[in-house]
Order: sequence, then structure tokens, then C-alpha cells
Amino acid sequence: MAENTAFHSGFVAIIGRPNVGKSTLLNRIVGQKVAIMSDKAQTTRNRIQGIYTTRDTQMVFIDTPGIHKPHSRLGDFMVKSALSTLGEVDAVLFMINADERRGAGDNFIIDRLKSVKKPIYLVINKIDQVHPDHLLEIMDQYKDALPWADVYPISALEGNNVDELLTTLKGKLPEGPQYYPADQITDHPERFIISELIREKVLELTRQEVPHSTAVVIDSIKRQDEEKIHIQATIIIERSSQKGIIIGKGGSMLKKIGSLARRDIEHLLGDKVYLELWVKVQENWKDRENLLASYGYRQDDY
Repeated sequence: MAENTAFHSGFVAIIGRPNVGKSTLLNRIVGQKVAIMSDKAQTTRNRIQGIYTTRDTQMVFIDTPGIHKPHSRLGDFMVKSALSTLGEVDAVLFMINADERRGAGDNFIIDRLKSVKKPIYLVINKIDQVHPDHLLEIMDQYKDALPWADVYPISALEGNNVDELLTTLKGKLPEGPQYYPADQITDHPERFIISELIREKVLELTRQEVPHSTAVVIDSIKRQDEEKIHIQATIIIERSSQKGIIIGKGGSMLKKIGSLARRDIEHLLGDKVYLELWVKVQENWKDRENLLASYGYRQDDY
């Protein structure tokens, strides 16, 4: 970067209802999986920061938990986590699905966004799944909801219009410092990302009643030798009946979870990994503040 070239930097929140593709967009922007993805709602629980850096710009994107009506202390934590970003950022991306009509959840978020003084962009995701005429109907439902800085129909999965969105955001950011090294793509420690990658596989492979009752704790990460890292992790569930589902017949499900997670963890670390998984029952952990904190869901962080 030339010395006389101004550097621009800032923070951008990605906000929306559960399962609109916020994590998919974040991973697309940074070019690597830093936020786990699933077709199940409320996959993201913590604020995940992804860092996008070019020669003259650094944008820190904050992927927030999907805003929903909470039914537990964990759900309350997730909603507060999402809303707390709004006063801290330079721009907001309000993300909706092109294949879903505007609903009560969208209206709830729009009401919260009315007090935000920063530019708000309407990002309509999954345009690859709808007819163009339907897209115009969706845009019409939202056109008067807020004074949008701009409207971007995109496909986070396919990449359509994502570069154009980034170009617009880059042009709107203030001059500022480079907060992170150019090659850093997230501010979360490896331990957190590893636990999330394991939880992603539980979401993928288990039945509907298990995923939202699951947390993952990394017990230890040790280099076994020059060629392999030994990771021990515990999958936390709420009820004894769920333990058999996670373990599977003869340990088959736990083995499959471990095999798929290990592949992603090896890609993350650039090393061979020996992954050892355990399963532990902690009844009603989602409503117990001391357990929420020990599993990484700390109210004081927000």
C-alpha cells in the first residue's frame, strides 16, 4: 500500500431471522469456513467475526445469531447477542430470503433497526431459488420499511452480486486503522472454531430433537508428535435419551460425527488430527447460567 493511499476500515453487522444465510455469506466473503452452516434454524449462537482485507480496506463482518422468540436462557442470550451489535458498527446488512414473505420476525428486526443511525442495506438472499418476477414482489414488500442505503439481491451460496455488495461497502467506510493482520480471517481462537465444527456435524447428522440441546466443549488440544494433533472434546446434551442418538448403534453415529469433523479441523489447522469424542448429559443446561458461561455463552461478553 502506497504511503499516500488512505486506508479505510470498519465493522459491518449481518442481521436477520434464523436460517436466512448469514453464515453462508460470511464464509463466502472471507473465503473459508469460520461460521458453521446448517439447514436447521438458530445454528449460530455467538457473534462470529470474519475479517476481509484488501490493499486499502479492512472490513470486519459480524455474523449474528438469528433473531427469534427465545424459549430458554440460551435463546435469550442469542437474541441479546445479535441486537447488541447494532450500536457498534459502521453499517448493517439486513438479510432476508427471496423465497419467504415478510413476516413477524422481519417486522421485529425492522422496528429495532429504526433507531440505528448507520447505513442499512437490504440484502435479499437465495435469488438463485426464485423467479425474477417473485424477486420484484419481495422488494416491494420492504421498499418503505426503512430508508435503505441500497438493496442487493444476492446468492450467498453461488456468489451472485456479493462482490458488488463488497465494493459498495468499501466505498462507504471511514478512514481508519488496520485492526487485524492481513492474513487473519477471524478473531475467534482455534479452540472455538473447532468446537463449532464438531457441533455442525451433530446438526447435520442427528434428528430434530437433538441439535438445539447440544453444546461442544474442547477438553484438550495437544500435539501428539510432529505429524499429528490430539484433540479431546465432549458433546453436551440435555437428556439421557439423546445420548443413544449421538452415540448410535455400536458407536456408529459418534464415529461418523468425528470423521466428518476431523476432516474440517485438519483443513483448518493444516495438520493431521486424532479426534477423541465423549458424550455427557447435563440436564437443562440451556437454562443454567453457570453452565452457559462454562460452555462459552457469557452474558458479560455482550
